Amino acid sequence: MEKIMTNRLDRGFYKYQQEFEEKALEVLRSGWYVLGKEVSAFEEEFAAYTGAKYSVGVGNGLDALYLAFRVLGIGAGDEVIVQGNTYIASVMGITMNGATPVFVEPDEYYSIDVKEIEQKITEKTKAILVVHLYGQATPMDEICALCKKYGLRLVEDCAQSHGAYYKGKMTGTFGDIGCFSFYPSKNLGAFGDGGAIVTDDESIAKDMKMYRNYGSEKRYYNKVIGVNSRLDEMQAGLLRVRLGHIGELTDERQKIAVRYLDEIKNPVLTLPLLREECNHVWHQFVIRCKRREELIAFLDEKGIGTIIHYPIPPHLAEGYQYLGFQAGDFPKTELLANEVLSIPMYNGMKKEEQDRVIEALNAFR
Repeated sequence: MEKIMTNRLDRGFYKYQQEFEEKALEVLRSGWYVLGKEVSAFEEEFAAYTGAKYSVGVGNGLDALYLAFRVLGIGAGDEVIVQGNTYIASVMGITMNGATPVFVEPDEYYSIDVKEIEQKITEKTKAILVVHLYGQATPMDEICALCKKYGLRLVEDCAQSHGAYYKGKMTGTFGDIGCFSFYPSKNLGAFGDGGAIVTDDESIAKDMKMYRNYGSEKRYYNKVIGVNSRLDEMQAGLLRVRLGHIGELTDERQKIAVRYLDEIKNPVLTLPLLREECNHVWHQFVIRCKRREELIAFLDEKGIGTIIHYPIPPHLAEGYQYLGFQAGDFPKTELLANEVLSIPMYNGMKKEEQDRVIEALNAFR
């Protein structure tokens, strides 16, 4: 019996194989492979999809975050508020600029606990980084109000929330900059690394284009010291193909999630909660179990793969020891790190594969 992996990328390719292959050949035959018409077209189409005025393609999701704070002028001596239970890349985007992350505990939906944000704001606070974790939009009204009240910048990490919205407005379009990853496993995934930012601010978009390309607006004339972080023509072209199908891809994941929510019935498991007015695109379907290691072994025996997002919270990561945190400083974050488990969720997942996952989870005792 074939093992059910946590994610299957080949299914997403074969579903639109002819379109992908035709686009790849078109790009190869064009003779133009960096910052050409495919990137420009994708930027226009992705901006239109999100509802933002501008989009700028970059090399990956981490670069999107890093350059976002750099363009906003946030650096040494500045603080950025971020939830504690995010992927470490969110925090790296802050610290790579020399700024300091200020962690806030999550709520029961795995989002930043909005009620705890204001007490963390100091005179050094310059921004709030909202992470729309696992694919569910964060409620943005109070966060936007806090940013306005205290004059803070607002950056959104949308690496897992392509197409998720709050009150009808797409994630990434509430703040100054929305940051996206197109890593192959994302809901809108490329066939290699890729990323983008979206913004309604023309000057931010202009600066981002300059910073991503060695700091030059005109070749060999470097206005600032930038980086080399460019979405390449091949990835942009292939992303344009997938973007054309994003609605049906999202719908497919949501239907799998409905089955999981309706049919997984086991008192030792905690299923994800859905928040009103916050759309969920199910980048991950994350359950919780106090006996997680037993559950992982049980599912593995039945040929079902799982993955933990994420076993070590950023404040306890070895690389962030210099921040001075210890176990117990963020108990809710640490509890989730010990209990969360992502079960198989991918486009092209067959009904019989879904059946096996549901039956196995219900059989765990």
